[in-house]
Amino acid sequence: MRRSDREITDFDAVIEVMSRCTVCHVAFGGGEYPYVVPMNFGMSVEGRDVTLYFHGAAEGKKHDLIKSCGRAAFSMAVVGDVVLGPPGDPCSSSICYESVTGTGDIDYVPESGKLAALDRIMHQCDRSGSGAYSYRSGPLEATAVLRLRVNSLSGKRRKG
Repeated sequence: MRRSDREITDFDAVIEVMSRCTVCHVAFGGGEYPYVVPMNFGMSVEGRDVTLYFHGAAEGKKHDLIKSCGRAAFSMAVVGDVVLGPPGDPCSSSICYESVTGTGDIDYVPESGKLAALDRIMHQCDRSGSGAYSYRSGPLEATAVLRLRVNSLSGKRRKG
């Protein structure tokens, strides 16, 4: 990392940033160019093992790329205030942020784990903490649930 003074080195602090994010940009490999998709996500952390969960239609370009490559990269961020430099010096301007990037192996959640993974996605998006989710069978059957087992993780922040 070029700016090591901004690196988040504490694993729990990186997870805390991730817990405040609601969108994860996932880059799929295997084609002529990487294919990036912003997705809602859920997360599980067991020790230092992190797994991200995503949902969507059961067909399309990302599925073709998963089947051909099985690896992905991701990025997510919490964006804060803009910090403007002095008048006439736009290069001194910046923005406060906390971000996490990483890579991992991506595949499909088996049918037996689908509801638990969807609950994790809902928990990430639903800040009310109700945790009582029920899913209609029609949309549930048409939904694919992806699992990205993280193998590298990096956090960075710029404070105000």
